[in-house]
Amino acid sequence: MKSFKKIVALTGAGISAESGITTFRDSGGLWEQYDVMDVASIDGWRKNPQLVQRFYNDRRKQLGEVEPNSAHRILAELEKDFDVTVVTQNVDNLHERAGSTKIIHLHGELTKARSTLDPNLIIDVGYRAIEWGEKASDGSQLRPHIVWFGEAVPMIETAANVVVEADILLIIGTSLNVYPAAGLVGYANRKTPIYLIDPNEVAYMGRNITVIREKATVGMEKLREALMNDK
Repeated sequence: MKSFKKIVALTGAGISAESGITTFRDSGGLWEQYDVMDVASIDGWRKNPQLVQRFYNDRRKQLGEVEPNSAHRILAELEKDFDVTVVTQNVDNLHERAGSTKIIHLHGELTKARSTLDPNLIIDVGYRAIEWGEKASDGSQLRPHIVWFGEAVPMIETAANVVVEADILLIIGTSLNVYPAAGLVGYANRKTPIYLIDPNEVAYMGRNITVIREKATVGMEKLREALMNDK
């Protein structure tokens, strides 16, 4: 049986921005429209849960109106030649829709909701709104299945174990400013080649890093060519 090299791709908002997903950090983005702690923290939920619910209902509606871009699709296509696991900070489902089969969502999934009492009681809601007063099967208010600031990141250990095994590490469209996700790079073997795709300066430099200063769609085209030439 052919043995495939293991690629682990750490992806962030930059890979989905070209699909039209509004990001927090871009000019005119959600940072300027909302205080992040009001809509993306457990304290924000406790303070004004209906505002938070509306915010994610809007995000979910937007997600249903966009499509994966070529960066998502190229990453999925790499599964023909590599064993690829995507570790994403994004809560959208664009990796799934592009065809990636192994995805770890660090910060939850927008198309799911969960009980406010039992984090393991999760349902699919697709792109529809979660209504205020809509209950989980345990009788508690449904909330977005999102990991907010102030909450533990349950999948971080799983992700770290995957990064340890990587033969090649990709960093696509993430500034590596948000912990604990940013700390995942440190789990890679010191000899593991790292490719970083981002049009902006990214603080995490050093080690065995090849920087591709392009937006995700262009950068993934260049990366695919480089990976195929190295096979």
